[in-house]
Amino acid sequence: MSNVDRLFVNSEIGRLRKVLLHRPGEEIENLTPDLMERLLFDDIPYLKVAREEHDEFARVLKENGVEVFYIEELMAETIEDNEEVKEKFINEFIEEADVSSNARKIALKKYFLSFKSNKEMVDKMIAGVRKEEIEIVNKNSLADFVKSDYLFISDPMPNLYFTRDPFATIGTGITLNHMRTVTRNRETIFADYIFKYHKVFGKINIPKWCDRKDKYSIEGGDELILSKKVLAIGISQRTDPEAIDQMAKKIFSDGQTFETILAFDIPKTRAFMHLDTVFTMVDYDKFTIHPEIEGPLRVFAITQNENAEIEYFEEVMTLEKVLAKYLEIDNVKLIRCGGKKGIDASREQWNDGSNTLAISPGEVVVYSRNHVTNDLLRKEGIKLHVISSSELSRGRGGPRCMSMPLERESL
Repeated sequence: MSNVDRLFVNSEIGRLRKVLLHRPGEEIENLTPDLMERLLFDDIPYLKVAREEHDEFARVLKENGVEVFYIEELMAETIEDNEEVKEKFINEFIEEADVSSNARKIALKKYFLSFKSNKEMVDKMIAGVRKEEIEIVNKNSLADFVKSDYLFISDPMPNLYFTRDPFATIGTGITLNHMRTVTRNRETIFADYIFKYHKVFGKINIPKWCDRKDKYSIEGGDELILSKKVLAIGISQRTDPEAIDQMAKKIFSDGQTFETILAFDIPKTRAFMHLDTVFTMVDYDKFTIHPEIEGPLRVFAITQNENAEIEYFEEVMTLEKVLAKYLEIDNVKLIRCGGKKGIDASREQWNDGSNTLAISPGEVVVYSRNHVTNDLLRKEGIKLHVISSSELSRGRGGPRCMSMPLERESL
């Protein structure tokens, strides 16, 4: 591991230097049609191909000077040579997995401790534990008998390859997010332990703008950093306005460079799950956008006055003018996913045509299947790194969703 002495992200497009990923694992093969709705999937990816595609994604990043970290490896390192932290982590994980009886908890803990390596144990935690993998002895509750038909002792965590959501780097701190669903909120436990106890990351002073125990939900896909002065946060199906209020107070009072938060009130639907599924930054003055959100979109500016009071203002200009105003540039170009409202836009937005990962200004990673949008990006002078996407896209997330930047260069 290279020397890591800080987290730092103050833009969406600054040269990407360090990023956190999760390589899809056996949790994908623990999806069944009956579980998909509860586990927030619309389809079941083919794991072998999904891994090949994800490895291609990581290879593109590495070939362009990005240091890649994997959350499962960092978590395994976090509990290495620290039995007290390891036991605390296992206990907390089991509690949050909602294991229904003491007999099951005891059996599950014994099972986790039986693994020869911490990496294998963490992989199994993410994959989920099927009921036939462990033996429940001394059944001592009705739940031990009644719940015997359920397939899992501990549910799989198939959404974890979208590392953008459990926490997000903003400035020199993070939002350790309280996620909307119980299914995904479990994912935040890994970042919590890594930033508290890891031998490298645990030694960095990292302020938290949100905490996983907070009352209101917020997710990383709704958090965009437009410049060192401006954040954009989506009020969405997954992010509450109250969470943005709490976050604004902490960021503005910490001495960070951010002066304005633009709150984007987007439609609360599965198709428009997060702000970054319909809107991402690709260059200093260029953005991808899904044309379906332009009509219903409302934008609120949140600032702090000289008396340290939070102020709110609803912008009534077009989105282009709002962005140009706060980015302090003359004009902004919106590159519409699929070109315009209609079949191409709907299809490619569903497959995350608007969800790009910038690795430097005007240089982005995109999915191959969104060929209409990709051609439009090329015509606007954007350099594309096109990755295979037949299976990764089934989870309803694109390259930005699958990556959590830890460090970007300043613009």
